[in-house]
Amino acid sequence: MTDEAPTLRKQVYTVLRYSDPSPAGRHWRALHLLALVVGLMAVVMLSVDQLETIPQTILRWTIWAVSVIFFAEYLVRIWAAPETPRFDHHAPLLARLNWMGSIEGLIGLLAVVPAIMLAGSYAISGTDAASVFCILWILKLGLHAPAFSTLARVISNERAPIASILILFVILLMLAATAAHLFERDKQPEQFGSLPNAMWWAVVTLTTTGYGDVVPLTTGGRIMGSLLMISGITVLALMTGVLATGFAQEERRREYLRVWEQVARVPIFAALGVVTLSEIVGKLRTRYYPARVTVVRRGDPGDSMFFISSGEVEVRLPTGGSVALTDGAFFGEMALLERQPRSASVATTRPTTLLVLYASDFYEIASHIPALAEAVEVEARRRREENLGRQAAATRR
Repeated sequence: MTDEAPTLRKQVYTVLRYSDPSPAGRHWRALHLLALVVGLMAVVMLSVDQLETIPQTILRWTIWAVSVIFFAEYLVRIWAAPETPRFDHHAPLLARLNWMGSIEGLIGLLAVVPAIMLAGSYAISGTDAASVFCILWILKLGLHAPAFSTLARVISNERAPIASILILFVILLMLAATAAHLFERDKQPEQFGSLPNAMWWAVVTLTTTGYGDVVPLTTGGRIMGSLLMISGITVLALMTGVLATGFAQEERRREYLRVWEQVARVPIFAALGVVTLSEIVGKLRTRYYPARVTVVRRGDPGDSMFFISSGEVEVRLPTGGSVALTDGAFFGEMALLERQPRSASVATTRPTTLLVLYASDFYEIASHIPALAEAVEVEARRRREENLGRQAAATRR
């Protein structure tokens, strides 16, 4: 029992991870999202006062069920928290306490507050309950968005230019509000009679929202408004440029690491060394295929070859037979080398991760790394001889 408990806990933690690519992980995320959407829709519909008694009862029971699911999930996540990599060196109790204090743990706690309220005989009816449930449950949607962690890293990496742009925004805001207050306070004392009122107009104008509820009437005020609108476009363009560049750089780093991890699993690449791998990684593209999906068809252009990082494919030969290829193997090299259409169809037999190398990139790599080109040509020659042998055997029959 002592040896099995950590194994079970590790398996449960892996499935509950929001980034787990396994079928069990995908099924759990689909169930979690379904429960979340159903719960939110039930809360929204329950806020309609004209509903009949029976629909209201069904919606209340739906909210109860979703609350129980989230409460059970929270307890299971607390139990599995010691398996979190960043808590490896903590005692189980301390690891669980640290997880409960993390952003994910706090969001999970807020999501179970409705269940606690229900247990305390809180009435599920009307718009008051609806607003509470919506605010608490909607936070769980953020856990399904991997881009949120990317955004946090981008903001951390680009904090210096972002801080400079925000300071510029505040400077323009205060200068514009002060100028508008001086120019417009006599003609429009209600709108510009105080700096807080003038700041409302400055914020609306600087962000280029322009509600039109407050507009300057004096010449000086209109000149200030025109300059502020132009400045607002500039500030927003600067902020957009900084964030867009940061996102692009972060995605390139993430993709590089993902491809590197997949490339390192293929023996033909791993044998070439780290320096050579760094050159190859930039040329490969990762593709994920579910089971029973055709990757290439016979007669398609031979413009690329594929390396199997994980999974299994079935090569359907024109003679009627088939060959199974698993981790570390590759296919499509004969059509690429001979620059001819595909001679066989290839389909996945289980979820498979493939690394795609296009013809132009292959010949560029081959000019720098003869060992890779030679290994591919040797394998292509061997497979060609096997195919000829199969055809001869089929002819003799």
